[in-house]
Amino acid sequence: MNAPVPDHPVLRDVPIGISATGMRRETDSMGGIDVPADRYWGAQTQRSLQHFSIGNDRMPKRVYHAYGYVKKAAALVNAAAGRLEDWRAQAIVQAADEAIAGKLDANFPLYVWQTGSGTQSNMNVNEVLSNRAIQLLGGELGSKSPVHPNDHVNMGQSSNDTFPTAMHIATVLELDEVLLPQARALADAIDAKARAWMDVVKTGRTHLQDATPLTVGQEWSGYVEQMRDALALVEASRAGLYKLAAGGTAVGTGLNAPEGFSAEIAAKIADLTGRPFVTAPNKFAAQGSLDAMVAAMAAVRGLAVALMKIANDMRWLASGPRCGLGELLLPANEPGSSIMPGKVNPTQCEAMVMVCIQVIGEDNAVAFAGAQGNFELNAMRPIIINNTLHAIRVLGDACEKFRTYSVAGTELNRKRIDETVNQSLMLVTALSPVIGYDLASKIAHRANDEGTTLRAAALAEGVPAERFDAVCDPKTMIGHGLAGA
Repeated sequence: MNAPVPDHPVLRDVPIGISATGMRRETDSMGGIDVPADRYWGAQTQRSLQHFSIGNDRMPKRVYHAYGYVKKAAALVNAAAGRLEDWRAQAIVQAADEAIAGKLDANFPLYVWQTGSGTQSNMNVNEVLSNRAIQLLGGELGSKSPVHPNDHVNMGQSSNDTFPTAMHIATVLELDEVLLPQARALADAIDAKARAWMDVVKTGRTHLQDATPLTVGQEWSGYVEQMRDALALVEASRAGLYKLAAGGTAVGTGLNAPEGFSAEIAAKIADLTGRPFVTAPNKFAAQGSLDAMVAAMAAVRGLAVALMKIANDMRWLASGPRCGLGELLLPANEPGSSIMPGKVNPTQCEAMVMVCIQVIGEDNAVAFAGAQGNFELNAMRPIIINNTLHAIRVLGDACEKFRTYSVAGTELNRKRIDETVNQSLMLVTALSPVIGYDLASKIAHRANDEGTTLRAAALAEGVPAERFDAVCDPKTMIGHGLAGA
């Protein structure tokens, strides 16, 4: 007995790719336009490529991977409710999975500089998934049948609610997979150095001048705490990003989205990504502003501020090797000069500082763009997501390189550290409660003016040797190390 013939197209096993050459005619509401025949995109994508070829800044691929989750979730929710046939949904889901995996990246060519709502990128995704689904179902590319980019892939959605949804998903994934793991690993590496060097006494510095002693470990413990405090703010910023605009459609009212769609698509995205996404309680705030993105970027900037301090301290402490501070010995990764043989520079520190400067600048752009929400839409979305994702990526990469090629191999110049401690005039601070501030100050100035040791100056001013030696021992001036120790 023959199997019944299905009354709809059947999903086929078709590899990604189009063997056609030349151009293919695609249409949209403005008419027809030729597109490259070997690409999946359609008319609106092609028009955007023509109208917005500004610079060479392309929308980050992470946005399109995130959009794959949005389209997959929408197809599954619509199919479960009976609004979308299972066979159409299956084709869209397979195409969306390919987008999530980066297998369709060559078909997402749009520039950052486009409509501020992200409409062209949303339609780029709709067109690509539509044509790929059509191919999987044995249809004709560009025909919009049996899978239409608007009617099926974009069902219950608008660019105005899906683009900020994709922005949040992309940012959370980039934070979780790139920045947070690398920054935590860097903090742990710095912490290991701090613990190893907790008993090494060195000269403290304030106002770029000599100050009272502390240990190298105490100094580095400050770096660790700075990083972990900043990381806590980055982690906390995800709470706002978990709230999704999907379901608000054009202006936040949910027009053309079925009842319950917003909560259902958010729950499905949470299930697909393994992150606790929820529907935003107020879609007017979610679409008229991008405050959660601004807050997340501000937290990333805070981490950059901490990392800049750490990298700058390290390169100054390593200055030399003979005519600088010279306390740290950084790994010699590459020659440092084309003219001075043997010169080695703190290149990883310099790279980190430059990355931090870049991130701080990008944060300014994000904050400015975030303040440009007008009425029911912030139409500065592309610049915000581009800057945010770029900042997260370069800072995460910089953390990995800085840890691997600088922090991990950094050693102490114990001879130099001991010399500076013994030469420090600020050890006199410990004498002040014993002999009075004025005499202690006189001793410090005398030692400096005469080029003698602090001990020689103190003895010349009548301080008994045994008293000086008992009070001015650097090891007694460092407190108790870390709090609670």
